[in-house]
Amino acid sequence: MSAGAAGRLDVAVVGAGRVGPVLGAVLRAAQHRVVAVVARSLDAADRVEALLPGVPLTTDPAAAAAADLVLLAVPDDELPGVAAGLAAHARPGQLVAHTCGRHGTGVLAPLAAAGALTMALHPAMTFTGTSLDVPRLSGCAVAVTVAPVLVPVAEALVREWGAVPVHVAEDDRPLYHAALAHGANHLVTLVQQALDAARGAVGDEAATVLRPLLTAALDNALTAPGTALTGPVARGDAGTVAAHLAVLRERAGATTAATYAQLAGAALERLRASGRVGAAPAQAVAAALAERNPAP
Repeated sequence: MSAGAAGRLDVAVVGAGRVGPVLGAVLRAAQHRVVAVVARSLDAADRVEALLPGVPLTTDPAAAAAADLVLLAVPDDELPGVAAGLAAHARPGQLVAHTCGRHGTGVLAPLAAAGALTMALHPAMTFTGTSLDVPRLSGCAVAVTVAPVLVPVAEALVREWGAVPVHVAEDDRPLYHAALAHGANHLVTLVQQALDAARGAVGDEAATVLRPLLTAALDNALTAPGTALTGPVARGDAGTVAAHLAVLRERAGATTAATYAQLAGAALERLRASGRVGAAPAQAVAAALAERNPAP
């Protein structure tokens, strides 16, 4: 560790996308010293300067060699190549953490072989790459995958982000990440489809109409999942389901109608399994879904 305040680290951030500079700014606010941002290009100079003023942006991976902590904030599919490329610059005792959701620490094996102490720390949060992200980290969960000896270090870093450490086993990282992507990314797609359809009926008031309903539905789904499902599928209103599919296909497009049908089918199966919808209404809804949105 470099000289200076006890426990303070020299930090190099690898990746100048939406995540790395934000986490670098949070670490800097916690009195760590961000000494460099390493990226494939200098295209993100404005983002780095806005979040980490005065910190040099470079394309030279050797700039990470002297850091006490190297934070790898690159896309999941790029991480193996980045880790292999940085192995030549790693040194024994250097902390290396990545922020990808899918991977644990196994992907950092080349760095571990060089003596680095590896950690996987994934914030369960969406990032814009601006200062707006900093307060969003407060109280969010961070998936921690580390060797037992590094648990105190990893947890201390996460708490300095203002976040909450949640331990995830190496083999469970893909499932963990799939759950987050399915919930958050597909939620965005679903809401955008709903907004597009609602604009056809209420124009610019679409967000005003949907926001309270969607907020309540999300809260119910998280706190009372057994009773959160409402609406025509839960009531067994097959005629309404058929009418929805018809108007969506006509005025919102086949893709939105197909999304409605697929999610309505999934909702129907959950309702059947819980006994919340009777056999006859369920069969009528299933028939409406099949008739109005037949399989290709």
